[in-house]
Order: sequence, then structure tokens, then C-alpha cells
Amino acid sequence: MSYAGQELQLRHGMALAPRLQQSVKFLQMSTLEFQQAVRRALETNPFLEETEPESDPVAACADIALVTAPAPGGELLPAGPAEPADTPDEPPPPDAPYPGDYPLPPASGDLDPFAHRPERLSLHDRLFSALGTLPLSERDRLLASYLIDSLDLDGYLRHPLDSLAEDGAFDPPATEAEWHTTLRLVQQLHAPGIGARDLRECLMLQLQARDGAGDPAHRLAMAIVDAHLLRLARNDWAGLRRVLGVDGKVLREACDLIRTLDPKPGLRYDDSPISYPIPDVVVDKVGAHWRVRLNEAAMPRARLHHQYADWFRRARGGNREPLQRELQEARWLIRNMEQRYATILRVAEAIMLRQRRFFDYGDVALRPLMLHEIAADLDIHESTVSRATAGKYMITPRGLYEFRHFFSRELGTEGAGSCSAGAVRALIQELIQAEDPAQPLSDVDLTRQLARHGILVARRTVTKYRGQLKIPAVELRRVHD
Repeated sequence: MSYAGQELQLRHGMALAPRLQQSVKFLQMSTLEFQQAVRRALETNPFLEETEPESDPVAACADIALVTAPAPGGELLPAGPAEPADTPDEPPPPDAPYPGDYPLPPASGDLDPFAHRPERLSLHDRLFSALGTLPLSERDRLLASYLIDSLDLDGYLRHPLDSLAEDGAFDPPATEAEWHTTLRLVQQLHAPGIGARDLRECLMLQLQARDGAGDPAHRLAMAIVDAHLLRLARNDWAGLRRVLGVDGKVLREACDLIRTLDPKPGLRYDDSPISYPIPDVVVDKVGAHWRVRLNEAAMPRARLHHQYADWFRRARGGNREPLQRELQEARWLIRNMEQRYATILRVAEAIMLRQRRFFDYGDVALRPLMLHEIAADLDIHESTVSRATAGKYMITPRGLYEFRHFFSRELGTEGAGSCSAGAVRALIQELIQAEDPAQPLSDVDLTRQLARHGILVARRTVTKYRGQLKIPAVELRRVHD
């Protein structure tokens, strides 16, 4: 190849790089991150405009084409016609005037500055507000401010008192007695339990705030919280009765009282936004067939602003490079959006075909599946499958699942077959749900039960899978009379 040809190829590759980089970036984003990225582009690029949503976006996605051919044995519903990947620009009306200046980006939103929006006060705001009502010296107020600033989201003070203020903050330096006195003040500013340094102190503060004079259950609850929380966590009823010398009725009343306490009282004031997973695709069943659809309700709606694009093409003079770059980026964004949707849909459909029995029978029917198998099915790179499954979700009749839920390594069985790690976890959960609460299954027992089903795994593997299911050990599951 000549030098000129190499240079042309190099320049051509360099021209494609930004679009390819954006395509990869879009694919690996979660739906929420992708929505935010498109929203930023709509607000800054004058050649993009937001389209109007369908009247019924969930129903509209029923006609999306399923672009993956069925695997052997797979059955799919007929797909509707697909939209063209790149819609050509539509010419403007003949009498459309050219404004002659830079097209303005769309407004970020028509917000009413006088509209009332209720504000939720954070824990720190509430404590500082209560602190401001007290007649304190400047030194005591500053000590309390350091303590309030050091509380975490749970409402706990997890730092040593002598480390809260930097050297030289107080003259003379604050004593340990001052810190403790101020801490007791902060603990009484708002909800009981705020300002505790550990779980025992948090629960004790809440019990002390209740009027339990003359109540045996209240006194017993304070004794349990003060010295026997570990036994309570292990459900060691026999041990509690023995060391406390009480009968079962009062013990149950005391434990019921403890269960009404809040171990993390600060969380009720947490004003950080809650992030919920958004399904990228919808899997449902029509008759005997499963189908996969894009969740159009979660898809950002952007398209090329054809009027502005045509005005720019007809404009003459001036420096066209900035606008040309904006127009090119708008085209790239639209095409990369479409590429993201197509790839996620193809991967989701391939997963559905490989894991069809899961949709019929649940986790126990999960088969071993690796990323490279889906990549081979779709003739794409394994890294593309990895990006298309990371942080992506599908809503199914069985619930909301991350794409990665369907990928699980292969485990050997007694015969010639195999099963997935996900299926083993599901079997462990079923066995524990069916156990006798008075005689729960140990990890050794679970290993033997799995072996009776023809699944040979080590006891440490069972322990690991039980931990992944967030199921307590056998000592904590045992129910005592």
C-alpha cells in the first residue's frame, strides 16, 4: 500500500474513533446513566431535539423486530417491521425561513421559580436547628457542632472523641469530660439513639427514653441489650433464660420490645436519592411462546433536528467548523443510540433462548452459561457481550433480574450431566426454606442433601453459596422453645 493510501486509512480510522468510543461508552452505561447522557446532549447540542413519547410506550415496543435468529429448538413470536437505522434528513417546507444566526440549544426546562417544593430536612439540619434553640456558650456550641458534623448516615458517632477537632480548635484543649457532657446533650437533641457510638448504646438510649417503670419486660430488655446482645443475635433462648433467671413469657415480651427499636435511627432522615434498577427489556409470554421487547418507556427519545440541519446546509459564509462538528456529533449520537438498543435486544434474546427453562421453571432450571457462548451465538466479541450485560436488567413474570444473573459456571454432577452454580444456590435456598426450624440444616447436611440429588459440591462451596444468599448459619436459624 502506498504512503498516501496508508495516510488516508489512518485518517479515516482517526475520524471513526470518536464515534466508536461513544458507542462503546453508551453500551456499557446503565439505563439511568444513558438517560442522563442523552439529556445532557439534548440540552447542549442544537441539532438534537426530543421526540414526543408514544401514547402507550409499553405497548409500542411490541412491534420491535427481534434481530437474532432462533437457536435450535427455540421458538419466537414473529417480529414486526424494524425501523431503519439511519433516517435520511427530511427537507423543510419550501417557505421555511433561515434565521441567519446560530440555532439556540433547547431550553433545559420551564421551571416555575415560585412553585412550592417541600424540602426534606437532613438529620444534620434537624440537629443544628435544635441546637440553635439552646442557650449555650460559644465553646459548648462549637463542641456540639463538631459532634453533629461527625455523625454518619446511620446516626452513629464512630470516631474517637479526641479525634473530632483539629489541634488548636479549642483554647484550652477540650477535655474528655467536656466531650462526654456535650455528647449527652447531642444525644438528647432529637430522636433517641442518635449520637450512639455502637449498637448497644443506640438501643439503650431508645429504651431509656421509654417510660418502662415497673414493667418487668422493659427491665429485662435493658439487661439483654446491656450485656447479652450476642446471645440474642444467636437466638440462644435457653442461654438467656439460664443467665437471666427468667421464664419464657417475660423473655419473649422483652425480645419483642427490643425488636421494635431502630438499630439505625439516622437512616430515616437520609435525603440522598434512592436509585432503582430500570429494566432495559421486557420478557413476557404469549401463549406458548416467550418474547423479548425493548422497554420503550425507559428509552430516551432524541432525533436529529431536520429544520436546523437544513438551514445549516444552506447557510454560506462564516466559520462553519463548530456547527459542522455539532451536527456530526448529533448524527453519531442517534446512530450509537440505535446501536445500543439493537445490541442489548440481541443479547437479551440470546439469553432467553439459552435459558428458556428458567422462564418456565425458575432458578433451579438455570443452565451453565458463559459470556463467550452468547458472543458465539451472535458473532460478536465477548467484550461487547460483557458491556451489554453489565448493569442491564430485564423484567420477567418471575421478577426483575440483572442480565448477569443468567451467567453461571458449570458444576459437575454424579452422572454425565452438569448444572449451574445458580441452580445449586436455588436448591440450597429451597432446602433451607423446607427445613424444620427446631432442627435446621447445617452446611454439612446441605452438602449431603445435594449429593442425594446427584450434585457433588464441597462443604465450603455450600457455605459460600449460603452466604451469597444472605442466609444465616445454622446456629442463627435454630428456633428454641
